[in-house]
This record gives sequence, C-alpha cells and structure tokens, in this order.
Amino acid sequence: MQLATPKLFREVLFFLAALFAVTGAIGQEKYPQRPIEFIVPWGPGGGADQLARKVGKMMEDSLKVSIPVINAPGATGSSGMTKLLVGEADGQSMSVFIADTHALLATGNPKWKSTDYKPLAIMLRQPSAIFVATDSRFKTWADFEKEARANPGKLKVAVLGLGSIDDMTLRYLAGKGIKTNPVPFANPGERYISILGGHADALYEQAGDVRQMLDNKQMRPLLFFATERLAEFKDIPVSKELGYDVTLPQFRSVVVKAGTPPARVKILADALAAAAASAEYKAFLKDSYADPNSYLGPGEAEKFLQGELDAMKHLIATISK
Repeated sequence: MQLATPKLFREVLFFLAALFAVTGAIGQEKYPQRPIEFIVPWGPGGGADQLARKVGKMMEDSLKVSIPVINAPGATGSSGMTKLLVGEADGQSMSVFIADTHALLATGNPKWKSTDYKPLAIMLRQPSAIFVATDSRFKTWADFEKEARANPGKLKVAVLGLGSIDDMTLRYLAGKGIKTNPVPFANPGERYISILGGHADALYEQAGDVRQMLDNKQMRPLLFFATERLAEFKDIPVSKELGYDVTLPQFRSVVVKAGTPPARVKILADALAAAAASAEYKAFLKDSYADPNSYLGPGEAEKFLQGELDAMKHLIATISK
C-alpha cells in the first residue's frame, strides 16, 4: 500500500478547502431576497402606520423586495414589540418604535428591555398638542385650564394609552392643578374622532397625524408642548411660555431585534437613510409638521433614545414629589 506523499496531501487539503468555500458561498442567502415584515404596534391610519407605509414603499424600491406592513396594536405598543422579539434576529422583521412605547421603560414594567432591540434610525420628530373640536366651548387654552382647575378630573382627554407620553404629560399637568381624566383609545381613528362625537373633551395628539381634520376645520389646537411657537400655528401658545416644563416630543423610529447580523443591520439602515434624504420624504415631514432635521442614524439614534428616557425619568421624579 502506497502512502500519500506530503505534496499529494497538500493538494487534497487545498481541494477540500476550495470545495467548502464554494458550497459555503452557495449556501449563503443573499440579503434581502425575501419579504421583510414591517410591524406597526398600532392600528391602521395612525401616524406610526402612515410612516411605515411611506418608508416601507421607499425601501421596497431600493431593496427590491416587498415590505408588507403588519399592524399589531395593543398595550401601548408592547404587543408589536413582542411580535418582533419572539421572532428570529435575522433582519426579516423590523418595527416602528415610538416615544409612547419607549415611555413604558420609565412608567411601566414591560417584558422587554432596551437591550432587546437595536435602532436603525429616528425617522420623525414632532411636538404634541391638545386639540378640541372646532365648535368646542373652549376657545383658548386658558378656558380649558380654568375649567380643569375648577372641576378636577371632569374633563376627558383622549390619549394613546396609559403609561404613554400622553399619560405622562397629563400627570405632570395634574401636578400643576390642571387635573383631567385620560381616556385611552388604542385605535387611532377612534381616538381622533372622539372629540367630534363628544366621547372626549380634548385630544392629545400630533398635528401631522390629524392634518386632514385640521385642514377640514373639524378640530383646532389649544396648546403645543414645545419650547417655541410653531410657524404654522403662531397664535397657539406652547407649554414653555406658560411655565410648564414639559415637552416630550413624539418620535418615530425603526428597530430590529438585537443580535441581527451587522451586515443586515447596515443594509436596512442605509435604505432608511436613503429614504430620509429624498425630496419625497422631506415633503412628508413638512406635511406632518415635523422637524425637517428629524432623521438620526443608528449611533445617534441610540444616544437620542437614552436621552429621551432620562428626560422621562426626570419628569416622573418631578411628578412624584
């Protein structure tokens, strides 16, 4: 029996290495080549849903795969987050993640934590406001404040959910003597029309989300939670000028499950960056009364989220005193 020579042995090893390299490359899946789920932890028609459908379509054009929007409302966004986090960390699912869900880390005890997901981008930032129906007896914020002080807890304010920034802001105002009764409406459409049907006296919302109703003169703002008056609403006061140290801007970001391969994270993040830089998306921000400089990339997004969480915890500490 003839033993293999060192040269033959090396040639066999080289052949096997080459074979494994080829089969390994064949076995690797090109990304993306399958549909990517875009989870919205809220019902259809709301601001988060609008963002996902706008951005999802733009990402489809660049990634060349379909990106179906999956609505999973409930528990101030926790239902959608659960749907994202029980899946694989493979980049085949991503989710809208907004300020109200982020607030649960400060106000509640969600089953998930900030290390369970990775932000791809902050896509939209905008101030919130208190709205009333156009024919409301409250002509100004001063009218609303006066009645809220005279009848604590009587006035109903439609909010997204308990533990949200809506709820947190109203709790802050209650600490200043403006006590209202927050009424949660998980369905955006029901929340918007609650003040039109008399189910609530006021609505806590973002102007961009109810723009059609504003344009149709069905509702109007009384107060914006911001540091400066909005150019489009110069006659409406903001919280800062009235001495209320609460702004908590609404933001909408996109996240994936932690542990998603870095290469896939980069592909998704780059697609979001390209969408945010487009003239179409900038027009969308303008129509939403949002900050034109809303976009933040992955690294900046992580810092922003931490800063917002710190601000929320500080506000809660203030409320608790």
